[in-house]
Amino acid sequence: MIVDYVRYTVPEAARADFEKAAAGHHVERAPGRYLVRAPSPFGGIEGFTPDGEPERFETTTPSLYDWAGGREALVRLLTIFYRHVLEDPQLEPVFRGMDAHHAEHVAVWLGEVFGGPPAYSESHGGHAHMIGRHLGRGITEPQRRRWVSLLLDAADEAGLPADPEFRAAFAGYVEWGSRLAVLFSAPGAEPNPHEPVPRWDWPRPPWPPAGP
Repeated sequence: MIVDYVRYTVPEAARADFEKAAAGHHVERAPGRYLVRAPSPFGGIEGFTPDGEPERFETTTPSLYDWAGGREALVRLLTIFYRHVLEDPQLEPVFRGMDAHHAEHVAVWLGEVFGGPPAYSESHGGHAHMIGRHLGRGITEPQRRRWVSLLLDAADEAGLPADPEFRAAFAGYVEWGSRLAVLFSAPGAEPNPHEPVPRWDWPRPPWPPAGP
């Protein structure tokens, strides 16, 4: 089955009309934005213009990267996030002096982790480079928790999809990755630099499916 994913940005005054017109479709909501999922070909929501051409998939499960909104959404997320980081007294010392393009570089990493192009592995040094950015920094547990909190807040501010499935996957990676960062940054840590960039997917139940 081929499925179309179509994004709409809708002014506040028109949102009630949009939601009425979209009734019967699978719609995911974020502040001022909607993602409509429908069997292809999808003719659109009558009276409303989509943000661009439909994204078409030969599966009903797009990658987290595509569902989030691709590179543009991740750059927006991380630009907002690192702005708040530099304003935060707990985290600013850790990130003081970071490169002006740090948000874009991390967006490339997160894009690959979430199933997007393998650009971090191909052009940014892969997992070994990311590990190297954490060695010896001595990140504390309170700093990790603050980092997680600010990033989850930034996801709201950036308008990432708010459906429970996406946010569960997003929060799961943030928790997992930030805890590894604490381990990698500890004095004497010797993480394996040859591991590939991790790939994160939608949540799965913690039990195996029942047999036939």
